[in-house]
Amino acid sequence: MAITMQNFGLTWTDPDGTARASVVSYDRASADDRKRELEEAGASGVEVVATRPGERLVPKG
Repeated sequence: MAITMQNFGLTWTDPDGTARASVVSYDRASADDRKRELEEAGASGVEVVATRPGERLVPKG
């Protein structure tokens, strides 16, 4: 049975209004943890986005 690895990145807006995107890939559990950390730090619009290996997210906005 093959195991499919799924990668995730995050996009968000800092409290000062700067759009950001992660430059690393996370597994789902780690991405959810990072999302919670960002929200606790005051970031808004935090989204977990599925990515392909090597894909870099672009900040929104």
